[in-house]
Amino acid sequence: MQIFQKQINKKIEIIIILITFLIAFLFIIFSIKNLKDSFSNLELKPFHKNFFSTTKQIKKFSSEEDFKAYLQASRSEETYNNFSNRGGLVMPARMETEKTMSSPSMMQEGSTAAIPKRVSKTNVQVLEIDEPDIVKTNGREIYFSPESSWGVVPFFNNRDELARSMPKIQLTKVINAFPPANLSFIASDSIIEGGTLLLNKNMLVVFSNQMIFGYDILNPKSPEKKWEIKQEDNVSIVDSRLYKDKIYLVTKTQIDKSRPCAIKLLTAEKMPLEIKCLDIYHPVLPVPVDTTFVAMAIDPNSGKIEKNVSFVGSADDSIIYMSENGIYITYSYNESEIQFFSAFLKENQDIFPGWLIEKLKKLENYDIGQQSKIVEFQSLLEKYQKSLNNDERMKIENELSNRMVNYYKNHQRELEKTGIVKIDLEKFDINAIGNVPGHPLNQFALDEYKNNLRIAVTIGERNRQSGFIPGGGGQETVNDVYVLSEDLKIIGAVKDLGITERIYSARFIEDRGYLVTFRQTDPFYVLDLSSPEKPELKGELKIPGYSSYLHPISSDIILGIGKENQQVKLSLFDVALPENPKEIDKYILDEYWSEALDNHRAFLLDKKYNIFFLPGSKGGYIFSYENNKFKLVKAISQALVKRALFINDYLYIIGDDKIIVLNEIDWEKVNELDL
Repeated sequence: MQIFQKQINKKIEIIIILITFLIAFLFIIFSIKNLKDSFSNLELKPFHKNFFSTTKQIKKFSSEEDFKAYLQASRSEETYNNFSNRGGLVMPARMETEKTMSSPSMMQEGSTAAIPKRVSKTNVQVLEIDEPDIVKTNGREIYFSPESSWGVVPFFNNRDELARSMPKIQLTKVINAFPPANLSFIASDSIIEGGTLLLNKNMLVVFSNQMIFGYDILNPKSPEKKWEIKQEDNVSIVDSRLYKDKIYLVTKTQIDKSRPCAIKLLTAEKMPLEIKCLDIYHPVLPVPVDTTFVAMAIDPNSGKIEKNVSFVGSADDSIIYMSENGIYITYSYNESEIQFFSAFLKENQDIFPGWLIEKLKKLENYDIGQQSKIVEFQSLLEKYQKSLNNDERMKIENELSNRMVNYYKNHQRELEKTGIVKIDLEKFDINAIGNVPGHPLNQFALDEYKNNLRIAVTIGERNRQSGFIPGGGGQETVNDVYVLSEDLKIIGAVKDLGITERIYSARFIEDRGYLVTFRQTDPFYVLDLSSPEKPELKGELKIPGYSSYLHPISSDIILGIGKENQQVKLSLFDVALPENPKEIDKYILDEYWSEALDNHRAFLLDKKYNIFFLPGSKGGYIFSYENNKFKLVKAISQALVKRALFINDYLYIIGDDKIIVLNEIDWEKVNELDL
């Protein structure tokens, strides 16, 4: 909370400084007298700096002093961004199909050894890479960690009273699920931790606050804690994934400027993991950094940390994305505002006195922080302003306002950036770094396909929110899609989608991309990415509302979940003709919210029965999409519904207080269990 408050206070201070700076900037007036003499020999550097292009531009720190020197140098480049801090491990999107567990040898239901033929998994972005969630199942048991119970304990005056009076609370519930006739709570108080879960064969991993626990669930009636990992207080988990019997974990730690390294990260089985200065990568050219990221591979059976790699970056808007080949970590930053305005002055030398530009040129090279440069620049402008009369001031205010708006529109991609770091899974080392303009929305804005990375970004939104965009150009946001090569160099782009809007959802499926932007209407874009060097916009559809989650039903049908007029809206998009996408059906729910709007793991698709499930604030909803038409086949009026899963032909609706089992053939209730 203290860190968050400091960020808020810092943000307010920066906005005040920038607003004051812009007001002063608009007061500069025309001075024709010095133009020819002042500008004839002036050489201002163009505003363009590419921090990331090849791995040769990164190296490891040589010592703590080297780290401190880098922090000092990076402060001269430091900019101040809007701290939204959206984190989430992100996966490459493929054409998603239902994945179920099966067995070559099946027995009749009702047998004590019955093995289900179909078992759903958590809805993820790419097959075979699992994501943590509050519900997991192996087809026999359901493991459920209700969010409402995380860390909830009664108040006691002392520890002895707590020990005597407080019953053990099972924060991760173990349910005997199959066959549904035997639905029951397994009486066990062994898993007293709650959080998000990963299930790997007979190991259940629980991510609970500052701890990670590994449980052997071979005997579900008596789970055995095998290992635990304790994070340091200043370490937070960005996210985790499970792939090929390995857990991939990414953490972030705020840099202590007085002692940036070594970093005590966590303790695994009484063995501390310390990240030494010599192990931390950084870009050769100074960039604004405030965070040390560490990616690691963990054995789920033992909790052993097998590999790790670390580097510095920014916690601002960090997104973690994992493909079958690597882990991508992104973070947002701004280039130098002083350089931005220097370049503006160079393009508009006809309206500025030479002495002012010369002083700004010197200021740009001062070894001081960005905020100090802005204050000094403001002082120069105020000094010059005092020599002007009212008529001159009125003229220049209008001239500069218009020129700055146009300049920003043409150059905003040079100011707002997202850095990208790629970690090779096999070598577990950094093998590429790069950057793109703007910032991605979430994990679905990134995708690796045929060794190329596709990324959808909004440009201008963060500066609009921070109050930086000058001259009334606050609505001029744009959206781009970039294609990057294996070494993270931009090789293709589609630009200027949804001008004045921002991205609300994105999905990449093989050689196509789907994008939704929104401000007042919902432009649904279809992109052809079959030629990475020449991606192009193929089709566009404008409809009311927006979709914040896109899910492929088939190669030609995309489901959109979003809102229209403050109500949850479902859309079916026909993209068989990419140049002419159509909304072939829609359904408005009497709901103001669904977790599926923001969390794809709350969504479930069952292709065998052509249905999908999503939770709402009033209960759960089961829709059929057969014949490309929405039909509400079942509504569960249970306010605490969280998830659904299927085992064979039974759909389990899971809520904080109850599990309801439905027969998918006739949608009759076959059993229920109070939790």
